[in-house]
Amino acid sequence: MSKREAEVLALLGAHLSNAEIAAHLHLSVRTVENHVSSLLRKCGVADRRELGKLAGQGSAEPDGIAALPAPLTTFIGRTAERERLLEALRAARLVTLVGPGGVGKTRLAAEAAGSAQGSFPSGGAFVDLVPVSEAYVAQAVAAALGVTERPDQHLHEAIAERLGDGRALLILDNCEHVIDTVARFAEQTLSRCPGTRILATSRERLGVPGERTLALLPFPPASATAAPVPLTTHAELLFLDRATAADPGFTADPATLRLLCARLDGMPLAIELAAARVAALGADGLLAALDDRLRLLAGGRGADERHRSLRAVIGWSHELLDGEERALFRRLAVFAGPFDLDAVVAVSPGVARSAAADVLGRLTDKSLVTVHRRSGADRWRLLETVRAYAAERLDTAGEAEAVRELHLEWAAGMAANLETALDGRAAGSWRDDFDAVADNLRAALARAPDVPGDVPHRLARALGHLMYARRFLMEALGHYETAARRAPTPLEAVADLRAASDCTYAIGDAGQQPFGMLLEAAGRAREAGDSDLTAITLASAVSIACRHHAGFEEEIPHARKLELLAEARAAGDTADPVVAAHLAAAAAWIANEDGSATDATPAATDGDGEWADPAPVAAAVEAARASGDPVLVSAALDTAAFAALGAGRRRHARRVAGERLSLLESLPRHAPDACPEIVDIFRMALYSSLGVGDLPAALDVARQAMDDDLVGGSYLAAAQMITPLVLAGRFDEALTLEAAVWEGWQRVGRPFGAQLSAPVGALSLAHGLRGDDDASRLWRSRALNPPDRQRYGQFMAFADVRLALHHGRFDNAAELVETALIGRSSSATAPYREAVAAELAVAAALPGAADRLTATSIGENKWAAACLARARGRLYEDEGQLHTAVVVWERIDARFERACTLLLLPTRADEGMRELAELGCMPPKT
Repeated sequence: MSKREAEVLALLGAHLSNAEIAAHLHLSVRTVENHVSSLLRKCGVADRRELGKLAGQGSAEPDGIAALPAPLTTFIGRTAERERLLEALRAARLVTLVGPGGVGKTRLAAEAAGSAQGSFPSGGAFVDLVPVSEAYVAQAVAAALGVTERPDQHLHEAIAERLGDGRALLILDNCEHVIDTVARFAEQTLSRCPGTRILATSRERLGVPGERTLALLPFPPASATAAPVPLTTHAELLFLDRATAADPGFTADPATLRLLCARLDGMPLAIELAAARVAALGADGLLAALDDRLRLLAGGRGADERHRSLRAVIGWSHELLDGEERALFRRLAVFAGPFDLDAVVAVSPGVARSAAADVLGRLTDKSLVTVHRRSGADRWRLLETVRAYAAERLDTAGEAEAVRELHLEWAAGMAANLETALDGRAAGSWRDDFDAVADNLRAALARAPDVPGDVPHRLARALGHLMYARRFLMEALGHYETAARRAPTPLEAVADLRAASDCTYAIGDAGQQPFGMLLEAAGRAREAGDSDLTAITLASAVSIACRHHAGFEEEIPHARKLELLAEARAAGDTADPVVAAHLAAAAAWIANEDGSATDATPAATDGDGEWADPAPVAAAVEAARASGDPVLVSAALDTAAFAALGAGRRRHARRVAGERLSLLESLPRHAPDACPEIVDIFRMALYSSLGVGDLPAALDVARQAMDDDLVGGSYLAAAQMITPLVLAGRFDEALTLEAAVWEGWQRVGRPFGAQLSAPVGALSLAHGLRGDDDASRLWRSRALNPPDRQRYGQFMAFADVRLALHHGRFDNAAELVETALIGRSSSATAPYREAVAAELAVAAALPGAADRLTATSIGENKWAAACLARARGRLYEDEGQLHTAVVVWERIDARFERACTLLLLPTRADEGMRELAELGCMPPKT
């Protein structure tokens, strides 16, 4: 990184725009853009936000290959193969190292990855897939990369975002049992991340287009070497190295050594297991024992020839164990991944901790168990080939079911301990501890019968909680649903269904799905005879149906909501503060509904914009405060914000949103019950800030959301930055986000929703103001793509008017003005649309233009007020009004609009032209 790039990076960390950086460093904006592009490439990150984070951490250097195994023994005999593997990685984006179990694929892949780290500035990860099932391949990769899910961003998308366009290396080790899933994952990742290479190890190829396959064979026998007999082969060197480690005084004559390696078929794992026995047997005794064992397994050397000697050595090593060693060895087969001594004791009833440690050490000395070091702690594991043999022994002993039950009990207890540690341990430490056992916890749950039961239910619920805290959001939802199925009582199922309902907000799926879950939960609560819980759950369902109606394919009829609320009121004890708070919130939402004006229910507002009956909202807020629950307080305050917006009281809605923001610190981050509020707090804070035209506040909220560990990082979070950036005239920054938004939307494959209508229209506006009509039309077509053009085109109507005003296109001004006025006057876009429509009417000299300068929905919006002041200055040639507009534009940091206003002031027109040029915009035609 050059000195200038380091300076640019530091200023990105201070959240400066390209124009501000250019001014600070006395560079052109184009030069800064080039530096930013270079930094994105060198640092291997996806956007400016990630660069800013690197700057805040004081380093832009990647961490290398994450989770790369540290070698505990000498690397022997595969130098040529390593070079061929490195050459293949330079030539192909997907390389699969193919070979039988025990041939050394993992070690060779790790050595090659370690040698190649310098070629991958974006880092990468080594992912051990041995303990992973088909459903959790993406989670394993994400855990190794330190990636989490965000709302509307599935794990594949989060992984692709982390890898970006930079050069990164993923090593997917032991793929054979999940090969179809790995193949799909590899194909998707390589298509999205052009700089990423994948090195896979497997017993068979993945079958993905472009895959390059390298076969790894056992060490060749002595007869295959070109040199005469005195030359020591690689197999012999490996045997000598490992035998000397077991017995420093080990010696063997060359002929015996050569014969030993031949008996072992040159298989590295078989050689290592056999060498571990030389201290007890010596070379001659080892050879004799092997001859006996191999005779037992004789019978053809076909497809399984290479496994013959390996299975012989494992079985022979097992027969040499004493009784307590055999008992522990077979019990270790239940562990899908690494385990610690506490876990060993848990599956070994009646064995003292000290005895278990002693036996585990003896098994390690015999190379049947390997040490696995992670996060500074020693754990142990069985290699997969050895574990398969141990599992056979466990079944043969008739102990499999009992040991699996013990493993399930251990897993449930471990999960509970991790839950307890959530709030009392540093995030990184907790996550490392969780990642170390996650595969074992999943495996224990997967083996349990899918029927109601106390232990599997506790484990499923804990996994839902832990996966949510780990931000594996889709998996968390699945575990909560599993917990509801396995719940031993209806009351337990209610808690699981409510947690699942809350989880849906974390994946951006609010509405229909959580509503259905809550109705099911209410039925289970009624079955359990818990009337208060029935009332709470039904009231929650009513609130969702009113509050998030956009998430329903078909909106719930108003009569149905009233029916559910009546049922809730009849069930619950209103003297209970929590029940009362839920009932009051549901009643307030129904009162807020546009469709609530029926014979039985008065309209929410009257003609002058004041609330006809503010009592339901006040009652909801008061009841929530009485409950003392910040989640309920936030939900009740949202009713107040909607009520204020419906009455045109945007400033009040903004104050309410600010109070909700202040509640964020008190909301639990690790459990899903606060998730709906956390997601909505950011959304409504941005919406209300835009509603009053406070662009700095809107940008501040958008940045907070981008940095939030739950809602930030997705394409939606990036999209929410765009609208305030464009309105502020910070076009460089806005346009750096467009690719991420478009690609994210395409990956998710959903139609543009309400959250994207304004950002997409804003991108069209930004391109149009810069004179790129093709790009502007492209984004305009995307903004108007949904079938509900009236709803999704409101910001686009504003953009159309603003572009016509800027470029002096007045031919269809009257039509544009009328189109801009279509839509709810309470929406956040209404003041912008009405104000700029009034100014276009003035500039185009439309009839009645002066009457439009008194639009009623504009008064509480600073941006719109400044726009009207400028329109009055145009109409009446009043420089005082123009100066007023300039002051307001400066106050809300609307640079583009300030520059356009300066052009109308003869003494400051040159200043305006310079600012427009700095912003990369075309001068207006007036």
